[in-house]
Amino acid sequence: MLAAMTRVVGLTGGIGSGKSSVASLLRALGALLIDADAIVHELQGPGSPLLGEMVREFGPGILDANGALARETLGQIVFADAEKRARLGAIVHPRVAVEMARRLEAARARGVPLVVLDVPLLLEGRAGASGLPYEAVIVVWAPESVQLERQMRRDGRDRDQCLRRIRAQMPLDEKRRLADHVIDNSGSLEDTERQVRALYRQLVAEAPAEVHA
Repeated sequence: MLAAMTRVVGLTGGIGSGKSSVASLLRALGALLIDADAIVHELQGPGSPLLGEMVREFGPGILDANGALARETLGQIVFADAEKRARLGAIVHPRVAVEMARRLEAARARGVPLVVLDVPLLLEGRAGASGLPYEAVIVVWAPESVQLERQMRRDGRDRDQCLRRIRAQMPLDEKRRLADHVIDNSGSLEDTERQVRALYRQLVAEAPAEVHA
C-alpha cells in the first residue's frame, strides 16, 4: 500500500514527444521525479559493473576513447536489431528497477505528496516499472510527423534512422489509448504548460487511489 500522503503516477511518451519537457514542468511545479533514463546514465558510468557487462555483451567498440559509453554507437547497434535491443534491456532494466524502487521508498518515507516515475517504456513493462506501484499513467503525445521533425532537428540523424527509433517503441497512438491522462504536446509550449499545470493541480488534489503493480 502507498503511504497516505503520497501519490505515485507513471509518465511515458515516445522519442520526440516532449516527455522530458513535461517531466521538467512537473518537477518545477513540485513533483518529485524518479527518472529511469537518468538512473541508467548514473549506473553505466566508466568502470561500473553495468558498463562492464554491456561491454562483455556488445564488445569494446561501444566505449569511447575515455572508457565511457559511446551511446550513439550502442544505439546504432540495438535499434537495428530487436534481439540485441532485448539483450540490452535484460542487462539494464533489472538494475534500474532496484534503484527506482529504492528512491520511491525513500520518497514515501518522507511523505512526498506527488512522485512521478519517468519511464520511457512504462507501458511495455520494461525497466521493472510493472513491479513499481503507480496509480495512473500520463502519456505525452505528439503525432509521428512531429516526433520525426523534433528528433531530426535535435539529434542530427537522418529520416530513416529517426523513424527506426520511433517505430522500435510502442506507437504513441496505442499508448494514448492506454493512458489515464494525456498531454497533447503537438502545439505551443504555452498550451503544453497549461495542460501540465491543470493536471498537476488535479493530481495533488485527489487522494491516492488503488495502484498498479
